[in-house]
Amino acid sequence: MTIILYYLVLPVVYLISILPFPLLYLLSDVVFCLLYYVVGYRKKVVKQNLANSFPDKTEAERDVICRDFYRYFCDLFLETFKTLTISKAAMLRHCALTPDTVSLFKRLHTEGKSVVLVMGHKGNWEWAGNSFSILCPQQLYVVYHPLANKHFNGLMYRMRTRFGTKLIPMQDTFREMVKLRGEINATALIADQSPRPDSAQWVPFLHQDTPVFTGTERIASKMNYQVVYVSVSRIKRGYYSVSAEVLVESPAQEAPGNITTLHTAKLEADIIAQPATWLWSHKRWKHKRKTQPTTATV
Repeated sequence: MTIILYYLVLPVVYLISILPFPLLYLLSDVVFCLLYYVVGYRKKVVKQNLANSFPDKTEAERDVICRDFYRYFCDLFLETFKTLTISKAAMLRHCALTPDTVSLFKRLHTEGKSVVLVMGHKGNWEWAGNSFSILCPQQLYVVYHPLANKHFNGLMYRMRTRFGTKLIPMQDTFREMVKLRGEINATALIADQSPRPDSAQWVPFLHQDTPVFTGTERIASKMNYQVVYVSVSRIKRGYYSVSAEVLVESPAQEAPGNITTLHTAKLEADIIAQPATWLWSHKRWKHKRKTQPTTATV
């Protein structure tokens, strides 16, 4: 049955991917109206997340962010399909790395340094990976969760690897990185998902006690690869800017928990600066700490 569904959906996905951008965003407007006003997809989750994250804002202000998020979310969904057929030139027009960012990665490559990239579900992270692979000399590896449906997983794989990016299943991350130690590369992890509470580091994030994956820190420390934080900002509809900065130069020398705290704080600042372009529909705070801290984690 899933095979039939896949082959029914596939022509629609390709049709969307070849639409000119004005038509793509016209379609996105239609999807937004259905998703926001008719279906109300996860609206309760989004509103609760916004209320908890921005208690200093009025309800009206949060409602504006909510609507803007759904518009962005619909754009993001269709932009992802666009990856199937978009040209390199168009990709770089719509998602550009800043000159300083390109210079940073060229310098690190010249110095023979592999890096760990850390980012969040903000902006168009899929396009950011494509543009990195086009412009930067490092081989990019993206750590990902394979989809349960092998057909749709194969489709996502093709989209994510069109411009040279390679994928590593999450469970194989450290083993694969050890195998690739002789190569100058960049391994990207998206660190704002919701981990199991018993294996997470708990930090203050958007006014909430929040569990954070420690995988980025543990891997960077074991490999002693510099940690680079990547920020994706939306310039205007359909256009993004990607910037990066070295967050930690010698992870093996850092105190436990420091790297996780640092990249979480960077993401928080990015979200506050541009709140509508983060994935608010994700149940980020579904887990609660069993024993609340007596003092705030720094």
